[in-house]
Amino acid sequence: MKKFTYPSVLTIAGFDGSGGAGIQADIKTFSALGCYATSVLTALPVQNTQGVRTIYPIPIEAVADQLEAVLNDIFPGAIKIGMVHTPQLVEVIINTLKKYPKIPMVFDPVMVATSGHRLIEEETVRTIVEKLFPIADIITPNMDEAAILAGMEVKTLEDMQTAGEKILKYGCKNILLKGGHQETSRITSLLISENQDAISYETEKFVTDNTHGSGCTLSSAIAAYIARGEDLKDAVAHAQEYVFEAIKNGKDVITGKGNGPLNHFFNPKKLIKNEMV
Repeated sequence: MKKFTYPSVLTIAGFDGSGGAGIQADIKTFSALGCYATSVLTALPVQNTQGVRTIYPIPIEAVADQLEAVLNDIFPGAIKIGMVHTPQLVEVIINTLKKYPKIPMVFDPVMVATSGHRLIEEETVRTIVEKLFPIADIITPNMDEAAILAGMEVKTLEDMQTAGEKILKYGCKNILLKGGHQETSRITSLLISENQDAISYETEKFVTDNTHGSGCTLSSAIAAYIARGEDLKDAVAHAQEYVFEAIKNGKDVITGKGNGPLNHFFNPKKLIKNEMV
């Protein structure tokens, strides 16, 4: 009798009770792209579409226990890391992951919420740069996060290129610098890799407030496509297309009083079954 497996993806991220960002957006994205979602909760932000009110910590031991429980049972084809808001969280994630074979890792350095709320302190930024950047296969900062990481204003495409090259020197393998905050009719994101010309991805920009969780969704989509067997460049390209369509199909829907969510299920895929060899 044939046996099958699902392409599984693990998200290590924070909570969003309003359902648009964080672990909720990650699980929706993995599911919509035909992957099996597992999750580890790192923090409990109290937030809605209007912003983050406060952040309750999850005990460090609880994060480590969650990681061990999932990795010992359902080994993922890729990992997406989102909100890690303390140096201790960074350390426990790294110390746990190093016990296992290398897993493709997408790190979304969540530092600034869509509402503009700064989510992590400077010490955590330093620890992330020193410890997480070198083990991630790709990081996905937006323009505000790139400005924090590069220590410069990031307003234009030229600024993005310069900031990306600076951030690459921290030991990153690949950077997808997201251009969603550009004040232009079209958005350009840049994939910057060492010893390679930057690859640009250009899409139409919609007039909508419904972009809550777009960064979480993009990084999760990249991880999902990697778990499905795609190489990094194809995974990024297809993830960009998915987020574009998710925004397009949710741009005119009212959900909450602030920045609404994407439509993750505009064209959901059946859960993929891969035959075991």
